[in-house]
Amino acid sequence: MTDLRWFCVRTKAKSEHLAGRFLENQGDIETLCPRIAFDRATARGRVRFVEALFPGYLFARFDLAAQLRRVLSASSVTGVVHFGGEYPAVPEELIASLRAEFAGAEPREVAWEIREGDEVEIVSGVLTGLKALVTRHVPGRDRVRVLLEWLGQEREAEISVDSVAGGRRRPLDRGAE
Repeated sequence: MTDLRWFCVRTKAKSEHLAGRFLENQGDIETLCPRIAFDRATARGRVRFVEALFPGYLFARFDLAAQLRRVLSASSVTGVVHFGGEYPAVPEELIASLRAEFAGAEPREVAWEIREGDEVEIVSGVLTGLKALVTRHVPGRDRVRVLLEWLGQEREAEISVDSVAGGRRRPLDRGAE
């Protein structure tokens, strides 16, 4: 008789999907590693990123007593979350909720949103590398006004949204696509 439950598994940095694939290939361990995809301005220009929703972790369903050693020895796995000798199981409801949220959209698209008050870094142009505070989003022009310290004084400048990195991630509205 097996006692299959979901556990939180720690992985090497940026290797969540590899650890999940290795565990799945063993045939009797089920995994869940929700991922997100987004475009972000960087010093190299706009770059597409795909990363785990929970960086450094994935969920795996296995029999703790019978399969813990096999999970711990899996490629890219660094451990199973535990407190002392206790390995807390992840509630089935949480796994079902994540599956429902990420159903058919793997990885899930998210967008960066820049709002007033966000601290950003300028990643292109003559001001590259400077930190700035967004004071206003200029509607209809895909530009922002930022406050920055330059030549010993605070200055306000208007620059392209693509010239800054920072802000907050938010899910894309699938109905608007």
